[in-house]
Amino acid sequence: MKDQILVVAPHEGLIDSETWLACRKKLMNNTTFKSGRKAAISWISGKIKCGRCGSGLTILRSIADVLYLRCRRRADRKSCEGCGTLHVVEVEKTLYAEMCSKMSQFQTLTDDNASKSNPKLTALHTELAQVETEIEKLLNTLTGANAVLMSYSNDKINELDAKRQSLSKTIAEMTADALSPKQMKQITGYLNDWENVSTEDKRIVLNEMVSKVNMTSQSFQIEWKI
Repeated sequence: MKDQILVVAPHEGLIDSETWLACRKKLMNNTTFKSGRKAAISWISGKIKCGRCGSGLTILRSIADVLYLRCRRRADRKSCEGCGTLHVVEVEKTLYAEMCSKMSQFQTLTDDNASKSNPKLTALHTELAQVETEIEKLLNTLTGANAVLMSYSNDKINELDAKRQSLSKTIAEMTADALSPKQMKQITGYLNDWENVSTEDKRIVLNEMVSKVNMTSQSFQIEWKI
């Protein structure tokens, strides 16, 4: 269990510790990606959404044998103006370039301080520290406070405590879901040899890095998992 992160949670576990640790050890020794369904046409299938209405984009083939993306809502009900002209090959190139750029920002995650290098986690930890400081300051003002000030302080402390709990939960979830240094190294290896990687493995790498992509012919926005 060396170099692993322990998250202490104030609740009783549903799974006994021995079973949990045994499963974790088995997962950590699993060096290959596991997959469910397979993407038959392109590795971007299911991840690209219409940048105007949020519906999924379907891959179609034109008469000239060119693959392109079309908004499902526009195709079914004509209730969206559509995402414009999006060719699958061009979208794949754009997304691959963005994934490589994103991974270059996380090369430091291969060292022993992986979780500290995640900017999202760093920001959350900073916000949590600020909330805890505010709570401490309010608690220090309660000594000798009158009823009105006590009531106000209690309300504010409850509000800040709820925020603290929410931040702590988010940090715990992100820490638990964070990619390990081994996974980071493996993903980098796949990206460096992209031309020789299977469509299914490309899809799995994309799923490890990206939640979804909102796209039109004019713009795109990637929702990253890392």
